This record gives sequence, structure tokens and C-alpha cells, in this order.
Amino acid sequence: MTFPITMQTPIRYPGPVPQAADVVVLGGGIIGVMTAYYLAQAGQKVVLCEKGRIAGEQSSRNWGWIRQQGRDKDELPIVVDSLRLWQGFAQTFGDALGFRRTGVVYLANTDAALEKYADFLPHAQANAVDTRMMTRAEIASLLGTAAGWKGGMITPSDARAEPFVAVPLLAGLAAQAGVCIVENCAVRSLDVQAGAVTGVVTEHGLVRAGRVVVAGGAWSRLFLAAHGVAIPQLSVLASVAQSEPMPEIFPGAAADDHFAFRRRMDGSYTLAPGAEHDFFIGPDAFRSIARYLPVLKQDFRSTHFRAIAPKGFPDAWGTKRQWGDGPSPFEAVRILNPAPNRTSLSRVQDRFAAAFPALGRPKIRTAWAGMIDTMPDVVPIVDHAPIAGLSIATGMCGHGFGIGPGIGRVMADLVMGRPTGHDLRRFRLSRFTDGTAPEVGPALA
Repeated sequence: MTFPITMQTPIRYPGPVPQAADVVVLGGGIIGVMTAYYLAQAGQKVVLCEKGRIAGEQSSRNWGWIRQQGRDKDELPIVVDSLRLWQGFAQTFGDALGFRRTGVVYLANTDAALEKYADFLPHAQANAVDTRMMTRAEIASLLGTAAGWKGGMITPSDARAEPFVAVPLLAGLAAQAGVCIVENCAVRSLDVQAGAVTGVVTEHGLVRAGRVVVAGGAWSRLFLAAHGVAIPQLSVLASVAQSEPMPEIFPGAAADDHFAFRRRMDGSYTLAPGAEHDFFIGPDAFRSIARYLPVLKQDFRSTHFRAIAPKGFPDAWGTKRQWGDGPSPFEAVRILNPAPNRTSLSRVQDRFAAAFPALGRPKIRTAWAGMIDTMPDVVPIVDHAPIAGLSIATGMCGHGFGIGPGIGRVMADLVMGRPTGHDLRRFRLSRFTDGTAPEVGPALA
């Protein structure tokens, strides 16, 4: 399979769209794929509609980290469960997923960062996660250099995988379980009767279903708003690159404030800015800016503000907010494929070379970008919507790849009315309207 996944990538699941199902899932990223998989395993007739290609957007464009380290305390139990599920999938697929438990390291540029890392230790201990702090000398021993870092934090049991390979493989597993996946099939709207979902209207016709899951990533807000369901989700652009093969520094993944890297299966590295991203200012951004002030205060210096989003993007100035029964914005842009910020990636090359001078400046084989769906408190929405039969799993804030199997299992149980095994109150939709004081989660890697 070639990367990035584009509209030139061959369709694996052409349909046709069935006339009816028990559940329709919107979105072929890892959250939608895993939700559909666990629903099918539970005996549900499931249709998964993807407007472009499976994993065409952020699910294949992320860093490939599967981490427990640094998670929000309420996400942590789910990601611990998710790592166990990843391990099971690795046993099914062997080396194909690129799954390795090689550890994740956070490197502290400042004493303040060290203190922030230490705040995670009680949560790790409560969930039996093997996180520990590292001294400067331990970092030098592990990486061959301390490079000015004050110290760090490591979770040896954390893992990595190859996103653009792993998610399509998991989709294949879902198809084997009975999920009807249809690519190149945008869902234009919900079919709602007497305040309850009765199906979805796709570009290829109506599918009757009493339950629908919206897992549309960066597109979720636009879709839901057309039905009067308001969520304060925005999107940021994250740039990533793949180096040419290099000598191994560390078999896992690591990040500081300025750059991040992960060893890949072919001996190259995934490279990215540590916390740096680009933000397009559009109508939704203006509507939600007050909610984002707490997290903006944390990330202001690492955010590059852009006034004009590319045509057709979810929060572009010209994107239609209402489209009736006609063609939708989801058909106009089937795969978000933004241009990476080459200046940011050049700084990553420089910082990598400064940290590891013996290796020199890494050569870039390819670069790409993805749009990350974010929330004001840096944790997702995992909840039922005000419309009966409608559920939402979105706003994974760049953490979706690693937590995807766990969230998928939780969503399947939630949709079927079964106990999920986790406290989901932190992820409820109503937290944005019931007067709850915002609690911003850790915006780490």
C-alpha cells in the first residue's frame, strides 16, 4: 500500500449500500472502524460509510504512537485497555501492523516540564502503568546524548505501529466480522422521524437504521450542526515527515517541546514538531474562541494562525453549512489532504541534528499533514446525542490512533446499552452546556 492514502488509492469496498442495517457508522478512521468491528462481533448488522477511503485522513497521518504515558486521567483506563487490544491484533496479524512495545520517552527542556511530567505518576500507578522518571544521566545512556535535557519520563510498555498499514488491516478484520464497508459513499444527512433516527441519506440512497454513530473526525461538527447538534470542535493542521533510513537511536518514540521522532519498520524515522501546529481561522473558530482560551494560553506560542483555510475544508469561509438534499461538502472534499508546513519541518530537521550531531541533519523522504479534531478541554466526546438513536465519538485531539480499539469497544457497548466498563462522565456532550467548569487535559504529544 502506498502512502499517503489519496483518491487515487484503489477502492477496496465499493458497496453497494444495503437498504437497511441495525447501525450505521459514519467515518472510516480508526474510531469508526473499531466501533463497527465490535458492533459486528456482538451480532449487529453494521454499515460503515466512508466518504473517501478507509484511513484516508488523520488515522493514517498520525505519528504512530500507542501510548499510555501522559494521558488524561480519565482517558488512561481506556487506553490501557486499548493497548491490550492492540497486542491481540498484533498476534492476529504478526509483523504486518508494525506493532512493537518499544517504549515512549518524554524529554524535558525545562524544570517546569519535569514537574508537569511528575504529575502523571500517581495516575500511572493507579492504573498499573510502568511509567517512571528519568535522570539526565539515564537519558544520555538511553539515547547516547542528553542534549541539554533536564531529565524525562519513560513508559517502557508503550508501543508503536504503522498507521497507514494498520488501520486498513483492521478494516479488513471488520469486514471479515460482517461489517458492510462502503468507500466513496458520503452520508449527506440523518433521516429523523418524530425526534428519533430512522436512517441516513447517503449519496447513493437511503439506509434505514435505528442507530447511527458519528465518528467523522474533523468533519463531525459540520455534519452534526446541520441537524442542530452543536459541538465546540475545531481542527488543527499537524505536519509530519518520514526520514530516509538512519542508524537506530532508540527503537521507540520520543518527544520534547520542539521535535518528536518514532522509529519505523523500514529503519527510517517519523519526524514531527513537538507541540507546533497550524490553525485556520474560520466561522466555527469565531463561534468557539471563548471556550478555547484556556488551552490557547498553553499553546499560543506553538500555534501558527492562518486566516484562510483551503477551499472546501470543514471550517473554510466558503464551506456550506446547509445543503438540503443536494450534494454535500463531504462529497466536495472526500479526503482532507493539506500541504505540510515545510518551515516547521525544516526546524525539526535542525533540532534533530542539534540533538544527535553524530547522525547529521536527517534527509526527508516524504512529508504530509493531517487535520486533527480537537476539543477545548483536550478530551473527546463519547456520548449519546440529543437525537434518539444518535451517538458521537469525535474530538480525539490527536490521540485517536492509540486509543482507537478501546474507544471502539466502548462505543459498541454504549450503542447497545451495555455496561462499558469505564466512567464516561468526563466525555459527555453536556459538559459544554451544563455549567461544568472546564478541566483542560494534558496536551502532550
